Amino acid sequence: MLGVILSVAATGFLIGALARLAIPGPDPMPFWLTILIGLGGAALGGGVTGLLIGSARNLSSGDYFWILLASVAVAAGLVAAYRHFVQKRPISGPGARRFPTRGVGIARLRKRLTALGVPVERLDGPVAGGSGSRAERLAELDAQYERGALAEEEYLERRKQVLREQP
Repeated sequence: MLGVILSVAATGFLIGALARLAIPGPDPMPFWLTILIGLGGAALGGGVTGLLIGSARNLSSGDYFWILLASVAVAAGLVAAYRHFVQKRPISGPGARRFPTRGVGIARLRKRLTALGVPVERLDGPVAGGSGSRAERLAELDAQYERGALAEEEYLERRKQVLREQP
């Protein structure tokens, strides 16, 4: 019984990890959430593909490949949905490469990284890092705030920081 549980968890983790690699940018999430996303992808993608292939015949290695591919594709869709609806971040483009400010475990991870000496500004990308013109950084801050990636207090503080900098 323990072997079955470990096997299911390992399969979920493998599929979830591959799905997270398929989507560009950081997706920090707890281990258990990676497993759940992988199991969801396996159940939906693998299940539907298995039904399409049919259970009346013997499965070949090619059939197993398609089941695995569909499982990872659906799990990647779940990661994209998590990023869009929970983290309120874009799925592609420059905003996708920024460290999330929302999501399961993000606040705890930020505290741990800060305690290790990693400045939070480095996690947040070019806006806090000071690259680009002042107008570009203000426009990016406005876009992050409108997307919901920044809370109002954080938005106002960063805006003040950009405006205080020397041109």
